[in-house]
Amino acid sequence: MTVQTVRTQPFLDQKPGTSGLRKQVPTFQQPHYLENFIQSIFDSVEGCQGQTLVLGGDGRYYNRAAIQIILKMAAANGLGRVLVGQGGILSTPAASCIIRKHQAIGGIILSASHNPGGPDGDFGVKYNTGNGGPAPEKMTNAIFERSKVIDQYKILDASDVNLDRIGTTTLGGTRVEVIDSVTDYAALMESLFDFDQIQQFLTRGKFRMCMDALHAVTGPYATAIFERRLNAPAGTVQNGVPLEDFGGGHPDPNLVYAKDLVKVMFGDNAPDFGAASDGDGDRNMILGRNFFVTPSDSLAVLAANATLVPGYRNGLAGIARSMPTSQAPDRVAAKLGIDCYETPTGWKFFGNLLDAGKATLCGEESFGTGSNHVREKDGLWAVLFWLNILAVKQQSVEDVVKAHWATYGRNYYSRHDYEGVDADRANTLMENLRSRLSGLQGQTLGGYTVAYADDFSYTDPVDGSISSKQGIRIGFEDGSRIVFRLSGTGTQGATLRLYLERYEANPANHDQDPQVALADLIQLADEVAQIRELTGRPAPTVIT
Repeated sequence: MTVQTVRTQPFLDQKPGTSGLRKQVPTFQQPHYLENFIQSIFDSVEGCQGQTLVLGGDGRYYNRAAIQIILKMAAANGLGRVLVGQGGILSTPAASCIIRKHQAIGGIILSASHNPGGPDGDFGVKYNTGNGGPAPEKMTNAIFERSKVIDQYKILDASDVNLDRIGTTTLGGTRVEVIDSVTDYAALMESLFDFDQIQQFLTRGKFRMCMDALHAVTGPYATAIFERRLNAPAGTVQNGVPLEDFGGGHPDPNLVYAKDLVKVMFGDNAPDFGAASDGDGDRNMILGRNFFVTPSDSLAVLAANATLVPGYRNGLAGIARSMPTSQAPDRVAAKLGIDCYETPTGWKFFGNLLDAGKATLCGEESFGTGSNHVREKDGLWAVLFWLNILAVKQQSVEDVVKAHWATYGRNYYSRHDYEGVDADRANTLMENLRSRLSGLQGQTLGGYTVAYADDFSYTDPVDGSISSKQGIRIGFEDGSRIVFRLSGTGTQGATLRLYLERYEANPANHDQDPQVALADLIQLADEVAQIRELTGRPAPTVIT
């Protein structure tokens, strides 16, 4: 085995987004493209020689080939040990768990999350630091700067590692340990939740659940936990085998892309509880019988009922939510007498709050919820949290949520996604809005009086770092909001996200369809931003 130093030239498009570097598979398959980015990571991480690295991905196309390259590069760069998931599989929250448990210097997670897979689909590479969370902007900026000038990378000339057999092999001076992908993560879940109570709930009554893994990474974890440890009936987990193309589906757990689950949960003789997770296992969708729980409401309900769950019986230090997420969790925090932090979108912004003990639960409207148990959002954790609450309360999902609204009021909320919009058109829309912000305060728009209008900027309360241009907010005097933001998770064109919110205190008005309750704000948003005119789209691609 010899270390090869390979001459290369930089690619200028390797700037990580909110969740690492995401491109289409053929882009990553270009000669030197993956290698350049991986070497840029190793060059930017101080003191990685002799340290432990965690490595795995969501099983999408190119996952195995990329892992072999990264293992050989890790050996050539002097890593002491690499822990890699069996078959190359590690969910994103499981990777965070393993990084923290084994005190690794960090981890490389191969995923494009909820984006489609397959030879013509998407692929992604994300670096997580020693706390188990996504690399902060300071580090991702350093990786990008290095990628723009890189002229060589190091790789070991060696045979591939057998990823399917648990055990230890050696690459040069590096120990490669193929580990069970589920064990550490499942043990962490059992330490947080009352598995015995959940098991009784799933097996001794008439309660039925359905978990759709969407042929993504969650399948092995859900099968091991629900069907084997908690003794739920065989078949509780559907689409549980990870496939390189996710079975031709879109591994995004929302009402549009998880349509098979939605059909079951809104059909005849529906189960009591339904859930889905995404490509890399960090997102979740929660459904009751004929009932959808918005991610914002989910975070609020979990926070309000946290002391029912063993791992959170001592209460919450605080709650954190991304800016576009509805203000429902704020109302819970106010009643509990704890802080609620409003951060930019991107889980990395929660890391400092969690590490500093300022927050315990975190959530984003994009179907992501988590806590201080890891430093990533965690799909199965959210499902288990819901099941633990239901087992204690012995109520339906709908009853739990409606009781919550009766106490706190309902934040009618919706997100409209315009996917694959021409980037120039999308940027023009945002710049036009920015140019109008200073003159909007005090104006009346569609019967609403503007209380504030800004481009959200965040000052981290722990390290003082500032993140600007994080989304355009137009807030009204009655508490309603319209938010516009360009997503950083797509690989083609731009995704414009429109967020709409209106608060309703009266329980007599809590049963409206959100699109009806928000109809005037939807129309107002289109008029203010000229969405249809500038995007060329008559309607959103996805409404959640």
